[in-house]
Amino acid sequence: ILESLPDPLLVLGADRGALRTNAAARALFGARAAEAGPLAGDAAALLRHPALAGAVDRALAEGQRQTVDIVLPVPVPRELAAQVIPLDPPLADGGRLVVLLSDRTRERAVERMRADFVANASHELRTPLASLMGFIETLRGPAKDDPDAQDRFLSIMSEQSERMRRLIEDLLGLSRIELAEHQAPTERVPLAELARREAEAMAPILASRRVQLEMALAEDAIAAPADEEQLSQVLRNLLENAVRHGQPGGLVKLEVATVAGNRPGVTMSVIDDGPGIAREHIPRLTERFYRVDKGRSRNAGGTGLGLAIVKHIVNRHRGQLLIESKEGEGATFKVWLPAG
Repeated sequence: ILESLPDPLLVLGADRGALRTNAAARALFGARAAEAGPLAGDAAALLRHPALAGAVDRALAEGQRQTVDIVLPVPVPRELAAQVIPLDPPLADGGRLVVLLSDRTRERAVERMRADFVANASHELRTPLASLMGFIETLRGPAKDDPDAQDRFLSIMSEQSERMRRLIEDLLGLSRIELAEHQAPTERVPLAELARREAEAMAPILASRRVQLEMALAEDAIAAPADEEQLSQVLRNLLENAVRHGQPGGLVKLEVATVAGNRPGVTMSVIDDGPGIAREHIPRLTERFYRVDKGRSRNAGGTGLGLAIVKHIVNRHRGQLLIESKEGEGATFKVWLPAG
């Protein structure tokens, strides 16, 4: 019965060590099926958390149920509500406490996102909305009988409307990704096949900027566990960034490789020949709406959310985003992912 419960559950002995965990707890802590031990995955880190350790001590000393909120910062932030319930009499195997967990990450994220969405959307939509209102007023007044001005203003209004559409789509997409960020994906994704598909979809954009795409793809590179749709979005965003900020008529390189050694996995790299990025900007590139050159980014059609989306998807995959660049030497965006 306990194994089938939807809420994560641990049974602790008198020494405060875990005697067993149920399937929901193993899934929460990232344990694989082969690691069925009570401390598999991140369960050991949970038991060392000061707030939970204090609740366990109080439950053993007082014999009363304890409730505590816990924030686990790695591998991605998770917010849990924990109940520590003493067992009297103890179980036959020495079990003295039941720790029942409720994952509140999604609920807390929704609360924060409501506030963030309103703040971000109102700030970023203000400029295009003001432009639209100004042009509408002009079309009703001074340009009322001027066909040339009307054509020019309607073209600009169309561009501003498209900018608002992209911005809203990216904001909603980022919110959806953040909601599922604490839940690890489950698929196996061949990256070479995915890269070829995204390169084909990018052909019109590459042609419009006269950019050549050079690919070096390892056929045996498979990301696991992974989400194919989200990794496609990562590659699409990185390629669009490279084309947008690289040289017109230049070269973009797309590489997929396997990594051996102490940290085996797979990598996807996108290398552009743009103006490069100054060192002080690199740590902030994945912040929402952070732009190295605000005017250039907006003129190129960027929303300022592409790399933030990449960062959150990579976090969900328990991967790592590496950015290397020097001014005048282009930029390399490399995503490391576990290979299962």
